[in-house]
Amino acid sequence: MLPGPWQRYGRHVALFLLTAGSVYLMGGALLVVGLLSILFAHEMGHYVACRYYRVDASLPYFIPAPIISFVGTLGAFIRIRSPIPHRKALFDIGVAGPLAGFVVCIPVLFLGTLQAQVIPQPHADDLRFISFGDPLLVQWAYEWLRGDPGPGRTFLMGPLAEAAWFGLFVTALNLMPVGQLDGGHVTYALLARRAVLVSRLATAGCLVLLYLRPSWLLWCVLLLVLGRQHPVTLDDTRPVGRARVIVGLVALAVFVVCFTPSPILVSWDDFRDGFLSLLTSR
Repeated sequence: MLPGPWQRYGRHVALFLLTAGSVYLMGGALLVVGLLSILFAHEMGHYVACRYYRVDASLPYFIPAPIISFVGTLGAFIRIRSPIPHRKALFDIGVAGPLAGFVVCIPVLFLGTLQAQVIPQPHADDLRFISFGDPLLVQWAYEWLRGDPGPGRTFLMGPLAEAAWFGLFVTALNLMPVGQLDGGHVTYALLARRAVLVSRLATAGCLVLLYLRPSWLLWCVLLLVLGRQHPVTLDDTRPVGRARVIVGLVALAVFVVCFTPSPILVSWDDFRDGFLSLLTSR
């Protein structure tokens, strides 16, 4: 029996609308347009690549997360329901999402940088503001388009800049060469069984980041779940070719300009003090 309209489209549309509403509550219409455009491009990159190689995959599932996430969502994903035929297909399916999302991030970042306001530098104890670590691409955008805000002043991100920052961060996270992540697919496609060493080293690097910043706690837990050994394709013997090696280097460069080791500038001491304050306030 063929699946009905609800199984084919209903859940995806419902989750998309719930996510749009959640993002709107957290940041407004511009955040909805900017962020969901990036996430949609990312997931459709995977989906179109799956369709090209006749790999059975679902439409994107968006994840609404009001309050939990400062942008109202934890991202989106697709389900791949059939084996990957060979490493060429695995590479293309894995890399298509991050590169598609990154392409959409560029104009959103450009507009968001122009939209950002110059404000006095907030005090470290001012709870109205969250301090983010900027990846290289964000730093370059502000330097090239806006310049120095002046002594004692900084830029306040608007909704489009928030969308771009989150999109770049998600791109970097997905390009980590670990297990079932997009970067794990790309690494396995290029290195086959040797990719397990790269995956273990990347996971160890994340644990080092967790030691430095508590903001990596949730991600490290997810990596331990997603970091299991990558499954083989139906034909692991077929080479990927030189062109895909070059695209892999491009993906590595995208990871470098999107990644920040301190996404939220909170120390373990701040985390402990905040947790104790929450407990004593009850």
